Amino acid sequence: MTELKDRIGAASGPGEPSEPPAMGLVGWLRWTWRQLTSMKTALVLLFLLALGAVPGSLVPQTPIDPIKVSDFLEAHKKLGPIYDKLGLFDVYKSAWFSAIYLLLFISLIGCVVPRLSVYFKAVRARPPKPPRNLNRLPGYARFTIDEPGDVLAVATRELKRRRFRVQTYDGAVGAERGYLREAGNLLFHFSLILALIGVAWGSLFGYRGTVLVVVGNGFSNTVAQYDDFTPGRAFSGDEDLPPFSLTVKDFQVKFQEDGPQRGAAREFKAQLSYQETPDSPEKSYELQVNHPLKLDGSSLYLLGHGYAPRVTVKDGQGNVAFSGPAPFLPQDGNFSSFGVIKAPDARPMTLGFEGFFLPTAVIDQRGPVSVFPDDLNPMLVMTGYYGRPQPETGKPESVYQLDKSKLTQFQKNGDKLRFQLAPGQSMALPDKAGSITFNGYSRWVKLQVSHTPGTNLALAGILLAILGLMGSLFIHPRRTWVRVRTEDGRTVVEVAGLDRGPERGLGDEIQAITKSLQPARSKTQEQP
Repeated sequence: MTELKDRIGAASGPGEPSEPPAMGLVGWLRWTWRQLTSMKTALVLLFLLALGAVPGSLVPQTPIDPIKVSDFLEAHKKLGPIYDKLGLFDVYKSAWFSAIYLLLFISLIGCVVPRLSVYFKAVRARPPKPPRNLNRLPGYARFTIDEPGDVLAVATRELKRRRFRVQTYDGAVGAERGYLREAGNLLFHFSLILALIGVAWGSLFGYRGTVLVVVGNGFSNTVAQYDDFTPGRAFSGDEDLPPFSLTVKDFQVKFQEDGPQRGAAREFKAQLSYQETPDSPEKSYELQVNHPLKLDGSSLYLLGHGYAPRVTVKDGQGNVAFSGPAPFLPQDGNFSSFGVIKAPDARPMTLGFEGFFLPTAVIDQRGPVSVFPDDLNPMLVMTGYYGRPQPETGKPESVYQLDKSKLTQFQKNGDKLRFQLAPGQSMALPDKAGSITFNGYSRWVKLQVSHTPGTNLALAGILLAILGLMGSLFIHPRRTWVRVRTEDGRTVVEVAGLDRGPERGLGDEIQAITKSLQPARSKTQEQP
């Protein structure tokens, strides 16, 4: 020891403390890789991934509901821009979420691949030789016999019957089982990689779009016809969309009419006619909730429904400035629906209207409200605006919001204009600005078309993860040895076992193996 200290001191120089050598670039890279591929880091990244997904359920997401995102930005002037810079309005495509996802993917691969080679070596390795002192193991039994016979052969057969892998040594037998426990651990981690690949595949090559279709109208699967569309990063345009088209022929809905669940939807379904390609024959399908229509790898879902009042607006010159259905969006369980009607081509002044469609209207102290979601007493309750014609800017506008910054609300008898219309009724606007007629109403359905190619792969990963977790929890690695030796002229048989994990039933199994080896003429048996 003194000689070693002298050598270190001589190498460091007299009076100079010894310092470890610098790691260098390669050393730092190796250290970083080891930290990244450790199990601790993988668990931390998995926790961060779950934590990072929380804002996706609490904060409005642009791909799902851009209108709510716009309303949030309008209502939170200071907080909204901060959220936008942090990517909280599109969490799953933000840079920080993608970084966590990628690091977790690399960490799992770096964790699993080296363990595969170690596992394969362990599988090919022979069961170990018995330790010198078997009586120190937690499971141990010993007995003596007068004639040794073929105890090791009987032990080999018994251990194989108990699904041990057996290796014979000089005067002893070594056995081991439970190799699939580590296989379960590896399968669990591999399945996580598989699930991540499936999610990434769907994120790259999938898409999701929603569209609101009035009953009687049609839809063609092109990007321009969607109300909102979220493509994958590798999506290249209309050529990646299946060329189907459809028409909503009818929509049926039933509501609970009595009891505590009055007004709850009991059934709603849409009757569709569709063509998978422009040249294919027309087919029919009844679209219901949780019963999507499969079209060339894409799925068509029924998400919701509502009302679309049919309105005719005439301007001050007597020309029709707007005519047709205007979808209104439900605001409560009784389908009090808010919407706007725009007539920018009206002359000499442009016209706009906003208000509510009430399917079962009742006027009480709260004013006009709907008391039931079905169309028992429909009414249109609105107000109107006018303004100077504005040049076209090409800037997209929401069809569900009216920009009133350059409009003036109509006045009647010194008060703001408000009017109520039943189907078939008309209202003349003040100052001969035109008129509005409530012709009737239609229903609309909200459809979602989605294509997620990695779903089956992700599902397979989750199922394999469950299978691997069960294997790692319920498979118990165990080693067992049987040794025969001579002591004071007698043949001594020792049986010992060791659990490589929590001890479960080791003593009972040692006793059972001992009983199968011990002949009726055995003399003594000892067990600590």
